[in-house]
Amino acid sequence: MCANDSLTIVICLDHASVTGGQAKVAFDSAIGLRDAGHRPIVFAAAGPVDPVLAASGVEIVCLGQTDLLGASSKLKGAAQGVWNFAAERALGELLVSLPRETTIIHVHGWAKALSPSIARPIKASGLPAIFTLHDYFLFCPTGGFYNYQRHELCSLKPLGAACLTTNCDAVSHARKIWRSARLALANDIVGLRGVFSDFICISNVQREIVAPWLPAGRRTHFISNPVDVADLGSKADAATGDFVFVGRVSPEKGPLLFAEAARRANIIPTFVGDGPLGQELRARFPEARLLGWQAPDAARAALRNARALVFPSLWYEGQPLTVLEAKALGTPVVVSDVCAGREEIVNGEMGLWFRSGDVDDLARALETLKDDAIVRRLSATAHTDYWRDPPTRARHVERLTTVYRGMLDASASAVPQPAANGAAACASP
Repeated sequence: MCANDSLTIVICLDHASVTGGQAKVAFDSAIGLRDAGHRPIVFAAAGPVDPVLAASGVEIVCLGQTDLLGASSKLKGAAQGVWNFAAERALGELLVSLPRETTIIHVHGWAKALSPSIARPIKASGLPAIFTLHDYFLFCPTGGFYNYQRHELCSLKPLGAACLTTNCDAVSHARKIWRSARLALANDIVGLRGVFSDFICISNVQREIVAPWLPAGRRTHFISNPVDVADLGSKADAATGDFVFVGRVSPEKGPLLFAEAARRANIIPTFVGDGPLGQELRARFPEARLLGWQAPDAARAALRNARALVFPSLWYEGQPLTVLEAKALGTPVVVSDVCAGREEIVNGEMGLWFRSGDVDDLARALETLKDDAIVRRLSATAHTDYWRDPPTRARHVERLTTVYRGMLDASASAVPQPAANGAAACASP
């Protein structure tokens, strides 16, 4: 291939709107790829279409469906989650219309709307495909290697006897059984995991977790998520503001742990976000400041003005964007020592680690950050370290494109083919 050839990238995910980090990263990469002269096509099951994406000029194929939780009945949602016939048909029609020599399929998510049905058209197309590991639904029934009943990490073999008899789902054992059956269908019957020649890990923690479960011969790549944040310079005075939690107020994120540690450290915790634990958090910790969901600019301002971001997540995570944003804004981070966010924080230099789930150790870290001199030092180092090599959209796209071209080269060399007409255009006239 010519180094300047335009690529076609079919970006598959569940939602056409930003419902979390998966969609945000997918849309950022799509817009960046278009700006770089490529042809990204976003293929999503659930609407509505994000207005920023719609205005970007990126091609969009949205089926206008709901996700599984938004279905008109639980039965309909369960049926779609097992096999989305509309997605199978529409993706197949799209893929056969695209140029074989320059097309890549990039899947960001499938478990909340698309279903395992996408395996068939991907396999039938013969096009190289890559998967970004925003979660672990390709390997674990609940998507997190996490027991949502006990609120602890899970080391059981996925779909092994112990796994199948353990109720670890956040909702019910019945949903765990359904998810287990779906995962068995996805990988053992239709071979969803096997259609991908390449996987993108967004942290080294992820790479270690999934390594035992990847099909043999698959290539893995580390590419950081893109982060859209401006350099506001070093803080005028970092030793002000609140200890802030930013994100979904749900059990695996550790908000109750933070609130209890803050009480023991005699500080007032601030929460930007909401979720299923919001009511319990208000009832048990009336002293806490709960700001609810905020617009992106307001959330970023809260991060910039914070004394520290507290990221007490109990599960592995992928690559928490909030941790990266905090560093970029010069805000120290207190982070659990098991989640992937720890990779961005050198303990004692840009923030502090604490033992996952240990409220006393988290309180110890909060007490440490009452020292203004320590906060100022950590803030300056965090800001400097981030901007030394910032994971901008342009750099993200550059690294993606390198991987895409390598996949196309590997695919072309695997099956000998006659030279395409366009090959002559790479040679000198």
